[in-house]
Amino acid sequence: MSAVVLDTHAAVWYLLRSPKLTSSALSRIEETISQGDPVYVSVISVAEVVYLAEKAKLPIVALDRLIAALSDSDASMVPVPFDINIALALRRISRDSVPDLPDRIIAATALHLNLTLITRDRKIRAAGIDSLW
Repeated sequence: MSAVVLDTHAAVWYLLRSPKLTSSALSRIEETISQGDPVYVSVISVAEVVYLAEKAKLPIVALDRLIAALSDSDASMVPVPFDINIALALRRISRDSVPDLPDRIIAATALHLNLTLITRDRKIRAAGIDSLW
């Protein structure tokens, strides 16, 4: 098993223990953690959760848990900053296939790190990104 990248909804649903997270996604996250491998989360996901909490689309506890998980140096969730390498990896993802910029950044993060992305996003999965749901 190796590290994985979580899409925003996968990270939130994992932290909230939501039944919306599929059993295969949950199993992969838990296996990754149990083997001591990191579970990466793009910092763009933090921005998305801030935005969704401000709009009352997500409970504030979702933001609190995400920040706590990404701030704990002993935790398995590791933030991935948006940098030049990820920006350049965006070119490998068609804007026509994945038009939403945060989604493209998350997918580019997985591409740059050469890791599986845990996402339910059909557009990302259809774009040929190594993904699991």
